[in-house]
Amino acid sequence: MVISFLADVPVEIGRDDARRAAAAELTDPGYRAAEPSLVSKGLRWIGERLSELLAAVSSSVPGGIFGLVVLVVVVIVLVVVIRLKAGKLGRAARQESLVFEGRVRSADEYRKSAEAAAARGDFDEAVRERFRAVVRALEQRALLDARSGRTADEAAADAGRLLPGCADELRHGAAAFDDVHYGGRTASAEGYQRLVDLDARCRAERPVALGVSR
Repeated sequence: MVISFLADVPVEIGRDDARRAAAAELTDPGYRAAEPSLVSKGLRWIGERLSELLAAVSSSVPGGIFGLVVLVVVVIVLVVVIRLKAGKLGRAARQESLVFEGRVRSADEYRKSAEAAAARGDFDEAVRERFRAVVRALEQRALLDARSGRTADEAAADAGRLLPGCADELRHGAAAFDDVHYGGRTASAEGYQRLVDLDARCRAERPVALGVSR
């Protein structure tokens, strides 16, 4: 009986027969159930790539993985610092160093406020108020149009075209105002006195017509 069974088994299997037999075997539900899902394959592939990347980076960074971690932390700290700094600069740029904030007063009121601040040694406030007095006086003389959105540089440039003899000092006064009010610098008694002199010069200076050189 055994000999008869073995005789029934073909000795050679043709190529087509082998292909059909393999296909039939692979269609067995047991094989499909044992295969990993597409998600599992994708996660495994990502994990392998990340492992290769970490291995490559850690081999080139002093200290290996620990050095890589320290490097990542340093980069994160730098990004945070830069973003904070950029945020402050952005806010300062949006403020655009406006001369007037809140209620606009008369030039004499700004002068009195500046003199009071200088008398108590607060030259930062004195510089701010004296430059505002200069700009407000020019507005009251109709040399500048009265508007609250003007910056210190704009005021100096506009006034300098009408009062060319004061143009350089107006630019210096605008820079002093910005340095103190927006740049956080400390004003001095000499700096304040220079603005007092500028105020007097602007009041005495006669404007020229635009386009006419002196």
